[in-house]
Amino acid sequence: MSTSPWLVVGLGNPGDQYAATRHNVGQMVIDELAKRHNVKFSSHKSRTDVAAYKLGVGVDAFSIILAKSKSYMNESGGPVKALAQFYSVEPAKIIVLHDELDIPFAAIRSKIAGGDNGHNGLKSLTSSLGTAEYFRVRLGIGRPMGEQDPGDFVLKAFSQVEKKDLGEFLDRGADVVESLIEKGLEFTQQKFNS
Repeated sequence: MSTSPWLVVGLGNPGDQYAATRHNVGQMVIDELAKRHNVKFSSHKSRTDVAAYKLGVGVDAFSIILAKSKSYMNESGGPVKALAQFYSVEPAKIIVLHDELDIPFAAIRSKIAGGDNGHNGLKSLTSSLGTAEYFRVRLGIGRPMGEQDPGDFVLKAFSQVEKKDLGEFLDRGADVVESLIEKGLEFTQQKFNS
């Protein structure tokens, strides 16, 4: 049993102008986990903001490092790789949270490995880590209606209708992460893959 921590990474873009956009929903779930466990982020030399907590009690508790890259989405692989090396985390103990156009809004799917499906954050991560064998929590944002460009859509804030369900969506995303760590992939998929 590896004693290294779990590394839980929320993909997104840095800066206030992106903080509330669909593309940053992974980082929103990371913020939810930090709030849930009352931990604060600090700057790390890997160009990430990190916060740590223990999940569970006693000797069976899991060490968890929450991370948000300070680089743009398409360059997130480098900082995540540097952080994983710093904490000696294998890819099999990395969970990446990201927005997913091909899943309806507020649906969540978890899996391990797979392609990047055109997602630049995943592309950068897989390239930097040299493997696709890490966990993904795919947070559904749905596709834009009509002619809107998907690249434009992901950089917009959630709609007023979506915002009504956003809190519950982020809370469920946090539940999925902790279920993956405590109960494993199969249990988590059966319980949460809506």
